[in-house]
Amino acid sequence: MLTRFGPSSVVAWHRAAAVARPLSARSSLWKKNPSFAPVEGGKRFLSTPQATEGSTTLVISKMTIDEWAEAFKKATIDLAKMDIHGISYLESAKRMRELLKTGLLRHTDLNNNPERFFLAHRLLARHAPQLGPGFWIRFTVHYNLCAGTVLGLGNEEQVKLLDEWQEQGMLGCFSLTEKLAGVNSGLVVNTRADWDAASQTFTLDSPDLGAYKNWISQGLVADKTVAVADLFIKGKSYGPHAFMMNLREDRKPVPGVILEDMGKKTVGNDLDNAAIGFQKVVLPKSALLNRFADIEGDEYVQKVKGMPVFHMIGQRLFTGRVAVAQAALEFRRGLFEGTKQYAERKKCWAPKGEPMLSNIPQLKAIFAENERKQAFLDEFVGKCEAELSNCLKNNKLPTIELVEAIAVAKVKAVEESIEITHRLQNEVGSYALMAGTGFEQKDFLTCCKFAEGDSRILMQKMARDRLRQVEKKPPTTPQAEWDEETKACVALGSKIAKDAKACGDKQQAWDDNWEGVYELAEIIMQKTISNYMAAK
Repeated sequence: MLTRFGPSSVVAWHRAAAVARPLSARSSLWKKNPSFAPVEGGKRFLSTPQATEGSTTLVISKMTIDEWAEAFKKATIDLAKMDIHGISYLESAKRMRELLKTGLLRHTDLNNNPERFFLAHRLLARHAPQLGPGFWIRFTVHYNLCAGTVLGLGNEEQVKLLDEWQEQGMLGCFSLTEKLAGVNSGLVVNTRADWDAASQTFTLDSPDLGAYKNWISQGLVADKTVAVADLFIKGKSYGPHAFMMNLREDRKPVPGVILEDMGKKTVGNDLDNAAIGFQKVVLPKSALLNRFADIEGDEYVQKVKGMPVFHMIGQRLFTGRVAVAQAALEFRRGLFEGTKQYAERKKCWAPKGEPMLSNIPQLKAIFAENERKQAFLDEFVGKCEAELSNCLKNNKLPTIELVEAIAVAKVKAVEESIEITHRLQNEVGSYALMAGTGFEQKDFLTCCKFAEGDSRILMQKMARDRLRQVEKKPPTTPQAEWDEETKACVALGSKIAKDAKACGDKQQAWDDNWEGVYELAEIIMQKTISNYMAAK
């Protein structure tokens, strides 16, 4: 539905968008020695174990990207043997814990070696046609959403804890989405964290069932969580803030934490998805990820002007959107490769000869179409990754142009993959009905559509932002010189204004023109791609 994102009620979303050998005995080799580097709006703490001569950490750190990729493939090769229909949540999580403890991908690689971070996501996505989305989601929730938020918002001591998580194989989840604030609502948070000055603690509470965290991947097995809650001090709300907390102690949920299984899904049943409620859970002051905001003298202090915590929570969207776009492309690539291999071996009857299924005109055409389109999107998303990686390594916030390109990359990679794999499924015949072909895992792409900003929500934001720009600064050039985007924007803006005047409800007028909203978004995306790819 559009009602959350009409021109008068979209503030929340707008803010959010601004193997090497095992290391089980490595702790004795390391001395934690975090380094400090300047970051726009504060310090970035890079807690990386010191690599001693001959240590596995040093071996990994000196690997070329190709050597590292081979090591990561070897560490994950057993995933192909996983029985996704019979494996338990605990067993699936155990595989993730073992991968974490290899140390091949450090939590800090998100900033130090982002190329490894993105490559790891792509390599795991290649298993998706056989395994579905479960393990890939388990991986990205831990590394990007949970640990990545600690890395982005945490202080020195909090970031150092990530090393302990890795050594002990402790998994994390990200508690943001709520029952009454799902993928169509933006960053809306009703969970409360009330500060008590006397005890110097927070009380984390879900005031009603609608505030329960919902669809929290890895929530039933995770040891840690980053919970996003509305911070209240002396009865005043200071908006969403992130809190790092134990979800389990001694393998049991901490007192006051309620966990519910979301139930059986169409795919990804090796992954646990939880509804999480908090009933007066007491957290120490140190739970608040406080690099950008803190409580000093029982008063709220924003440490960096112009850098609200709300905005920084949204930073995880950028890395996540690139990873999701690449995952959709890898799934699509694997599905097409497997189908083409089959089609090139499958003989068909014909009046003369026995042509291969791959030479049937409609299949031949869709294979060629996909090869062309996928190559372009690989290049587009690859450029987004390269520029974002440069920002991460150099402690810079991405430009507006890059942020917009990343949003477009996520939408186009996912939506095009959904559309073209659906057509392939309906052209290849009974092969698409067989288990093990990858078609039964197509809802992997549905997961991609919802993740890191639902496609429809992102498109509404694109249209809304452009309409606001034109409203504030109408075009001054002759109408004959307007480009397609300007024409569409002026026409839609006039139509919405006219309908709003007639019905007396701006939101209703926005909803009534939903088709025009998405048509404008499509035009904007095409222009964004053209401009971004043309820029040096």
